[in-house]
Amino acid sequence: MIEAKVRKWGNSLGLIIPKETVEKEHIKEKEKLKFLIIRDSNVLKETFGMVKGKWKKSAQQIKDQARKELYND
Repeated sequence: MIEAKVRKWGNSLGLIIPKETVEKEHIKEKEKLKFLIIRDSNVLKETFGMVKGKWKKSAQQIKDQARKELYND
């Protein structure tokens, strides 16, 4: 996982990928990439805190289900 900065680019927004990542991954200009966007926030912490003690599944079962849905769809 890397952090990329979002910057205004004309009427659009662009992602600035760190030079180290470009070199490590051999990213070339005009190459198509796919991104999983995760905002830097406490959404999961707030959500899990809100339902603490109300779920019938263990935290591990919930994480396993989330991973399955995220990576196997």
